[in-house]
Amino acid sequence: MSAPNPDPLTLDRLYGRSSGHKLRKGQAELVETLLPAIAVPADGEISARRLFGDDRPLHFEIGFGGGEHLAYRADLLPDHGFIGCEPFLNGVATALGHVRDAHLANVRIHMGDALHVLARVPDCGLRFVYLLHPDPWPKARHAKRRMINDGPVNLIAAKLAPGGEFRIATDDPTYLAHALMVMLRHRDQFEWLAERAPDFLRRPGGWPATRYEQKAVREGRRAYALRYRRRAD
Repeated sequence: MSAPNPDPLTLDRLYGRSSGHKLRKGQAELVETLLPAIAVPADGEISARRLFGDDRPLHFEIGFGGGEHLAYRADLLPDHGFIGCEPFLNGVATALGHVRDAHLANVRIHMGDALHVLARVPDCGLRFVYLLHPDPWPKARHAKRRMINDGPVNLIAAKLAPGGEFRIATDDPTYLAHALMVMLRHRDQFEWLAERAPDFLRRPGGWPATRYEQKAVREGRRAYALRYRRRAD
């Protein structure tokens, strides 16, 4: 029997295309050569020690798009480890270019469903989780497909260490309202770090604008940046 209010944890499928335009030759070569070298292992526990050989702080980005945020943060924090998950081939190929060009040894990539990888991270194993400009699924009947739903939020809460941070960005007012509503239901797990309106109307330092945010601004939409701290159990 299906869950009465299914979310991405219970749907167990991805929506949308897995690829768009044909890859350029250089991109295809990166997918063939670099991706296998830095891919998240297909099974078993996903820990910083397994991926990078030590117990460094671990970051996890859900749906990294073209990877510009992932690459920026990894370059900014070379002694931290970064896991990026993206189901779409073109985004993965673009991100691999960033990894190559910046010589980023602290990035691991999974092309596929982020939640399947996240479930394999030890509890309290992450310092940051990022969900930046996810597909808003604006129609009410599609709300169950949104990544901000009770199942994924509970999973993220389990994987974040106390004091760890969950960052959400969106330029869609419907998604913003939905995210605020869902996160309010999880206020026993997460503390919203906004004290004034400017705290979620602009990004803090070290949080670069993604291409999706830049596109939103060009088209006259406001981008919102939400920060939540994992409470101690």
